[in-house]
Amino acid sequence: MAGLSHGHSHWIFQDGFASDIQLTGIYEPNSDLVVQFINLYDLNADLFYDDLEVMLDKLQPEGLLAFGPIYDHLATVKAAAPRGILVMVEKPLSVSMEHAEKMKSLAEEHGIQLLTNYETSWYPSTVKMHRLLSQRPENLAFLIL
Repeated sequence: MAGLSHGHSHWIFQDGFASDIQLTGIYEPNSDLVVQFINLYDLNADLFYDDLEVMLDKLQPEGLLAFGPIYDHLATVKAAAPRGILVMVEKPLSVSMEHAEKMKSLAEEHGIQLLTNYETSWYPSTVKMHRLLSQRPENLAFLIL
């Protein structure tokens, strides 16, 4: 995880998500926010890093969830993309078209997926559809028609 300041960062610590992912590290430079999350969710202090690149090099995650300031999305992609790490940023994607184009270019250059977390991704109906397709991929052809 990169950042905790976005209000949606709390969902990752709620019941129901623990079985879907393995949270290996959290980059957050604001030490007050780190203490708040440690206390709120009984997290191990060893999960936290104050340097994103050090965390990425040490942990080598498959994906990175960006829940920091929107302005930091470009820097997050700059750190993750060359390492082949997939990135999901909170909406909006970027603060400007210039940042969006740079992020797109980095994702394409390094062959990673870059996506924006739109709330519809987490609607119960979307989650159920994903589970149904995961269990029976042959239904995908029917849905495309």
